[in-house]
Amino acid sequence: MTEDLKIAQTAALAGAEIALQHFAAVADLPRELKADGSVVTVADRAVETAIRAVLGEARPDDAILGEEHGATGSDSGRRWIIDPIDGTALFVEGDDRWLVLVALEEQGAITAGVAVVPARSRVWWAALGSGAYEGGLRDGGIVDPVRISVAGGAAPSLDAATLGVVPDWGREPAAALIARADERPWPLHPPLLVARGDLDLAAQTSGQIWDFAATSLIVAEAGGVYAGFDGNERPGPGASIFARSRELRDEALKVVTGGGTVRDGFTGR
Repeated sequence: MTEDLKIAQTAALAGAEIALQHFAAVADLPRELKADGSVVTVADRAVETAIRAVLGEARPDDAILGEEHGATGSDSGRRWIIDPIDGTALFVEGDDRWLVLVALEEQGAITAGVAVVPARSRVWWAALGSGAYEGGLRDGGIVDPVRISVAGGAAPSLDAATLGVVPDWGREPAAALIARADERPWPLHPPLLVARGDLDLAAQTSGQIWDFAATSLIVAEAGGVYAGFDGNERPGPGASIFARSRELRDEALKVVTGGGTVRDGFTGR
């Protein structure tokens, strides 16, 4: 395991501990709306502060980008990317599927990623070129790690593929994809279900780089692929898709782009 991945794990687990403290009293947690209409709470900010404290001590020269506190640090080519509570709408409703996400980007490539589901005591992680793993949480540490992979065998056609969509109440811009594939309810974040072989496809209908950075690497290191609906294979703003195979991903992208061609990580008409 790389030192950077260890730091990412330590930071994510520190954030998870703070998040669980707030989740235990979520009914009394004040809620605000951001300019984009999404929910934010004091828990989101406290979790990001805890994560930043770990990263700042371990890597003081690195830049940090977080959903709640923005961008800090110099342009060193190394940037930590934080989503302190991914799924705040779930969090405030007492739904335990929310995540804490931490990733490291180096020279534009995601090289380490950690996804914690604190209320389920589960964690996923990956480092570039080192595979993807899932483990449990006990006494603040990771236990029983296992290497994970996407579903084996030949990937199905889109019409036979199983699909999870985030949010599960959203229809656009994935309506055409939902109409073709077999949409399933998701007990865990759908990209993680793709990484562990439980789904063929996952789509997130909106988001920013912090929503996708960690999970895009985890899925890729599990043998799958990632791209935005625009075909860009680097995580960024917009809708995104995760798939067990490049062929299935490209078939799905053709559907969501109205039949455009897909080549070299690019979609066009």
